[in-house]
Amino acid sequence: MRRANRRLSTNWRHVSTVFALIVMSVAIVFAVSRSASLSLSNTGATTSESDSSPAPGSSAFDPTISNLGPAPAPAPSGMVWIPGGEFSMGAADPPATDGGAMHGSADARPIHRVYVDGFWMDRTDVTNDQFAEFVSATKYVTVAERQPQAKDYPSAPLENLVAGSVVFSPPEHHVPLNDESQWWSYVKGANWRHPEGPGSNLKGRGEYPVVHIAYEDSVAYANWAGKRLPTEAEWEFAARGGLPGKPFPWGAAFRPNGKWMANTFQGRFPETDSGEDGYVGISPVKKFPPNGYGLYDMAGNVWQWTSDWYRPDYYRQLAATGAVARNPRGPDSSYDPSEPTQRKRVHRGGSFLCTDQYCSRYVVGTRGKGEVSTGTNHLGFRCVKSVSGAMGPAR
Repeated sequence: MRRANRRLSTNWRHVSTVFALIVMSVAIVFAVSRSASLSLSNTGATTSESDSSPAPGSSAFDPTISNLGPAPAPAPSGMVWIPGGEFSMGAADPPATDGGAMHGSADARPIHRVYVDGFWMDRTDVTNDQFAEFVSATKYVTVAERQPQAKDYPSAPLENLVAGSVVFSPPEHHVPLNDESQWWSYVKGANWRHPEGPGSNLKGRGEYPVVHIAYEDSVAYANWAGKRLPTEAEWEFAARGGLPGKPFPWGAAFRPNGKWMANTFQGRFPETDSGEDGYVGISPVKKFPPNGYGLYDMAGNVWQWTSDWYRPDYYRQLAATGAVARNPRGPDSSYDPSEPTQRKRVHRGGSFLCTDQYCSRYVVGTRGKGEVSTGTNHLGFRCVKSVSGAMGPAR
């Protein structure tokens, strides 16, 4: 049942193994490959250290050279102007004392120079209210809401052909961090309207990010809105907010003066999120300070799709040219050595499940990845808009 397997491949762990997930409410056991990218929970290493061989590039960040001048026109509603320019893209080598949380970030190295044109970007992730407007206008049905068809999966038992999505389900006791099946479940009936499953709804959640969004869902919304998804380079330039090489969108310290700046996981992962930052699980948008460009939640809360295909060696390919990459749009195809048959796009930003105990990919420059038909309850998106539309529609 390949479609169910793909949906269960959510987004963080990049060590390829096969495990079973027991589907709640229908007691179906799915064999799921742990993506060597960020497939199931985006909560672990994204690529094996075998990918960390030396490559041309730099281990340091050079200054950002932002384009000068004002925005060419007033910003579209809900968007802000990102001036573009030349910057150092990627992640620094992880510290030796990081306890493993950043190990496996070799796919975000080496640091290399990139130039992007100016563009507008959504100030926040797309919210439930915004996505509901799109669905009302188009009658669109998301991937998680579609029941797999028997003709497409002739060898699958009919009882396994159920629509649903992957939901974070914290265990009630301490579990080892090498088995994501302990905290993820494929839930029948989970989708953007029912984030935790059939018993949940969107009442009071209009300003929360929409989740359980597969890649094609985000593209459909972007095209309807006259926008597109950001490239990975655009996303990182915007997230940095003009600050070169800082680990967070707001600067060098995770909690400057003790202030919480993003919705992440506190407590012992994955059992107990203490909610010290004010939220247990997902939060509404705009509850934490924006970065220097006025963008909210560029770290934590929910992962965000970008338009780039995922390859762990892509940065090395760019750095090897010795030139500044201009408006890079990612590789021509996807390749994840841990799951070579799965098509994956890059995720950015981390989520409410990020923690330095297990995965600290709220750090700017680090990368996530996900199989294109997979959505979870910690994955959403935001859109961008070109000045002249030269980049074309979302793809």
